[in-house]
Amino acid sequence: MNFDIALALDLIGVFFFALSGSLLAARKGFDVVGSLLLGSLVGLGGGTVRDVIINDGPPAAFSNPMYLIPPIAAAVLVFFLYQSVDARGNLLTVFDALGLGLFCVTGTVKAVNAGLNPVSAILLGVTTAVGGGLLRDITANEVPKLFDNRDIYAVPAFVGAGLTTLLLELHVLNLYTGTSTAILVFALRMISWHFHWHVPLAVHRRQRRGAKAS
Repeated sequence: MNFDIALALDLIGVFFFALSGSLLAARKGFDVVGSLLLGSLVGLGGGTVRDVIINDGPPAAFSNPMYLIPPIAAAVLVFFLYQSVDARGNLLTVFDALGLGLFCVTGTVKAVNAGLNPVSAILLGVTTAVGGGLLRDITANEVPKLFDNRDIYAVPAFVGAGLTTLLLELHVLNLYTGTSTAILVFALRMISWHFHWHVPLAVHRRQRRGAKAS
């Protein structure tokens, strides 16, 4: 994937994540400034953490003005269109899943290009994908999706980052395979959310003998 394609996918991912942040701000009753800031936090947070970790100079969010356009566009769209859509719908989850899919791909690619080994690249790809959502939920006083035991959030990102690393190792990563990986992550995230899939709890709890089933 050349730089222009990677940049385009990164900006699209920022836009989707920013939409999820602005939607949450609208649900919380924030003003338009809060919507813009929350959208910027979720859209740019993961990438900023990524760039700091790989020591890639000033984070892209601060060195390239184009990264400011998606959060602004997201805040404007939510400001004008929020009342026209189902405010209690699932758009927040949809846009969050779209951003998750794109960021686990672009984050992993940038990590590999920075010289990280495959395992570290996967971890950084996941960090890029889940970092913004984690900051969004904490800032808005929500239970972070990353730690919700009724849902899976990081697992699809691990799948996407692992598959991206494999495609890079095989030298077959391009616009089509990268986009397909992002779509796969999006589909896995939405399916798991719809069917309430979850991973085992940190502690295995055994039911006491003689205890009545609720």
